[in-house]
Amino acid sequence: MDQAEFKSILYNTSTDGKVAYITLNRPKQHNAIDLHMPLEIRTAVRAANADSNVHCIVLKGNGRGFCGGYDLDIYATNAQRGQTPGSQDLTHGYEPFQDYLPMKECTNCYTELFHSYKPTIAQVHGAAVAGGSDIALCCDLVVMADNARIGYPPSRVWGCPTTAMWAYRVGAEKAKRMLFTGDLISGEEAMAMGLVIKAVPSTELEETVDLLTERIKSVPVNQLWMQKQVINSTIEGTVLSTQRLGTIFDGITRNSREGIRFQQLAQNKGFKAAVSARDEPGRSEEYRKRWKSVL
Repeated sequence: MDQAEFKSILYNTSTDGKVAYITLNRPKQHNAIDLHMPLEIRTAVRAANADSNVHCIVLKGNGRGFCGGYDLDIYATNAQRGQTPGSQDLTHGYEPFQDYLPMKECTNCYTELFHSYKPTIAQVHGAAVAGGSDIALCCDLVVMADNARIGYPPSRVWGCPTTAMWAYRVGAEKAKRMLFTGDLISGEEAMAMGLVIKAVPSTELEETVDLLTERIKSVPVNQLWMQKQVINSTIEGTVLSTQRLGTIFDGITRNSREGIRFQQLAQNKGFKAAVSARDEPGRSEEYRKRWKSVL
């Protein structure tokens, strides 16, 4: 595959050709999602599936973290102008279909990781936040650094996870706890919750993923495909309907009264101030410590 095709990711394979690596590659922006990244993830996954040498796919981030969510310099600016994606000018009412089409397309691109014929592994360091968690949790397996963070803060205001993978990974009650609070949790907490398969010191993250891929790539491609199809078939129908609902609600949250207030605060005082006002209430150090012990 010609790397020149990509603007926001890197694509390469291991020396033996059995592992495909997709690297989110906007390090100066914390690998925040731009207009190119969703489509490029889908293109790369399809290329790996079409390569008969590839047995599994590793998704990771370049620089300080995995993915910081949608790039607010792009999407928030559009929101403030009343343009999709983001939020609309509601003078003449909310148009849900206008919002749904591009956001569902993004969701479909991320879900390519879930539907991939070959196993997908997310290698998470730094942070997988908001849309970044949407991407990571679409992978079959997630390995995190123990000090990395994952969560969906926009569930407090201005967002709903469109890939909707939380409940399938941790069950309804723990998923509710995460989305009712919008908390970010460490890799260590995520492993204890059952959200990710493994959390290791950051210095051991790459080696741990390599060990996993070494084991997986010794299995024939057809065997890997069949095992994944059997497991995925148990939830595929409900995943599709849940993602449809999640994407619709995501649009509504960005255009609700509270969503509009969030945007107005961001316009007047900046998005950092708006995010702080949304996320900080009730999030004391004591809260973190006590909940960590519960999890």
